[in-house]
Amino acid sequence: MSEKRRVTVLGSTGSIGVSTLSLLEEASAQGSAEVEIVALTGGRNVELLAAQAERWRPERVVIADENLYEPLKARLNGAGIAIAAGAQAVREAAQMPADWVMSAIVGAAGLAPTLAAAKTGAVIALANKESLVCAGPALLEAAKAAGGVVIPVDSEHSAIFQSLQPDCIQRVARLILTASGGPFREWTLQAMAGATPEQAVAHPNWSMGAKISIDSATMMNKGLEMIEAAYLFATPPERIDVLIHPQSIIHSMVEYQDGSTLAQLGPPDMRTPIACAYSWPDRLPWPAPRLDLATIGTLTFSEPDPTRFPAIGIARAALTAGGGAPAAMNAANETAVAAFLDRRIGFLDIAATVSETLERMDAMGDLVAGASGDVLENAMIFDRSARRVAGDIVAGLGSTH
Repeated sequence: MSEKRRVTVLGSTGSIGVSTLSLLEEASAQGSAEVEIVALTGGRNVELLAAQAERWRPERVVIADENLYEPLKARLNGAGIAIAAGAQAVREAAQMPADWVMSAIVGAAGLAPTLAAAKTGAVIALANKESLVCAGPALLEAAKAAGGVVIPVDSEHSAIFQSLQPDCIQRVARLILTASGGPFREWTLQAMAGATPEQAVAHPNWSMGAKISIDSATMMNKGLEMIEAAYLFATPPERIDVLIHPQSIIHSMVEYQDGSTLAQLGPPDMRTPIACAYSWPDRLPWPAPRLDLATIGTLTFSEPDPTRFPAIGIARAALTAGGGAPAAMNAANETAVAAFLDRRIGFLDIAATVSETLERMDAMGDLVAGASGDVLENAMIFDRSARRVAGDIVAGLGSTH
């Protein structure tokens, strides 16, 4: 891993982006990685993006919010770095020649730049769930056609990626995604109904952004991950299960037909799966946190409660239905999570909004792919339609919340 690699980080100011640059910093200091940053993109955090640019001296820095172009330009005045703003500029940054691209933009906004990056033939380290959920087969095919590869960064999919034996893929019985259970794992349904945004984002094991933390609390993250796993590993939904594992030490498992189950273990630190994606098929020496099973002592497991966490069932049904259902589910969830964070709906209303959105769209025939052959355009049609429907539902709930 000593040869220099050109790296782009899409979403560098989010939790995964920060962890990525932290890993590269430590690996570079140790001499196990030589990195040239091509581009950094962020959402709205001007100060952090500017600080990252000053440290890494990329060719280009892009902030997604066009209104923040002037503050970023002023902050980096005289730095000799190209500065741009807006969604189109993010896509253009994703298309810049690079060896390795971290896709860590949160939400559907990450779909277009991830597809753009995949078409360059770069290695795509994928932390953006929505790219796979909304356009998984097309994304994987685009990367393959360009001579690139998509390597998952989510700890669960990284664990499966590491545990799958290439010569035995046809002998896989089940993929088992583990879940911490989030902050409400032991809460009653009545208590969950009154949960606040502050309580929902307080994840017991992982440090994540607000949206991803809410998805963990509802377990919609596991639903999204089921869809991702189905596409990444060509596995039907009935062979993908979820198991609650509060310690977050076993990150996922692969069960084979001969009764063997292989698991990947490690401390709950996102830099470990990022390191795996960066160095694949090698292993990256860096001062990684070590797993001390003797100190941990006990690992526990349980089945998720479908009554308190209906999101898993909603996602399984969307995956089975196919068409625009996964993309619509994702958009409805983003809309509902934003409404909850704004205190316009209750916690349990999130999953209910997603479910009702899919029911209404199915009844209207809006989950069937349109005439356009453009994958991104079709995904955005489903996305916009679901946001409109979910917005109406949220408005109705908000009037009584």
